[in-house]
Amino acid sequence: MTSIHRSIFANVGAATISLSLMSLPIPAIAQDDGLHNSSKVFSDPADLSWKHWDDPAELDRTWRAAIVRIPRAPGRSQQLTTDDLEKETVEIEGKLPTVIYLHGCSGIWPGTHSRLKFLADNGFLVIAPASLARETYPRSCNVKTREGALFRGTVVLRRNDAGHAIEMARQLAVVDDKNIVLMGFSEGALATVTFEAQNERQRVRARVAEGWTCILPWPEYRGVNAPESEPVLTLVGEQDPWYQDQWTKGDCAPFLNADNGSKSIVYKDGALAAGAWRVA
Repeated sequence: MTSIHRSIFANVGAATISLSLMSLPIPAIAQDDGLHNSSKVFSDPADLSWKHWDDPAELDRTWRAAIVRIPRAPGRSQQLTTDDLEKETVEIEGKLPTVIYLHGCSGIWPGTHSRLKFLADNGFLVIAPASLARETYPRSCNVKTREGALFRGTVVLRRNDAGHAIEMARQLAVVDDKNIVLMGFSEGALATVTFEAQNERQRVRARVAEGWTCILPWPEYRGVNAPESEPVLTLVGEQDPWYQDQWTKGDCAPFLNADNGSKSIVYKDGALAAGAWRVA
């Protein structure tokens, strides 16, 4: 593996292993702005037509509403907007390795902010497109009842948002376009591993998926679509309550290419084994 691969895997592994990350006092900044299940007005699936899937206006909304963090010093980072990055109002020397982070099915929540802060504090520029900023967006899950995949087409919307964010990030002066990593949590992890670049501008250096098993009967939800050039790190708790039925139980190992450094980590002991990352 290259040094950037080792750096990504080491940092994200530490982020997942460290329970102290889960207790960071990060406020739910965006939950009242329609970017979380608790505040979003969802669309009827029947209202979603072919024009919405990759509508430039809808894609732009997810980019403009993205949560951004930029490293400032070891252990310190700052929250910004994509407008700040585009207007180059932030002073930064050189180019930064960049993580495009895909939130879970419930949208932006405190756990999103804690993960972004951890990554930025460790030297990564992190951009989290906000899929719930789309005007036409059917509800995809109910966290309280642990119901997921309520709208099958969500994974296509999420992957379109990811591809747009990667392309937009590649145009920023502060981004090291040779070191862009795609990372996601839960539904965002599903979108991360099944994402397929539509052009060279959407290619990434590596992928990281937290809280997904790569297993579901629907073919577009199953497996890993990363090319050989993009190693994949997946992380999941063996007793994660979301993945205990016959349709979802397991991990991504059977779908990974071990020859390129890809790896599946399954937590079998402690709080992470039971999916502790889902509550903080």
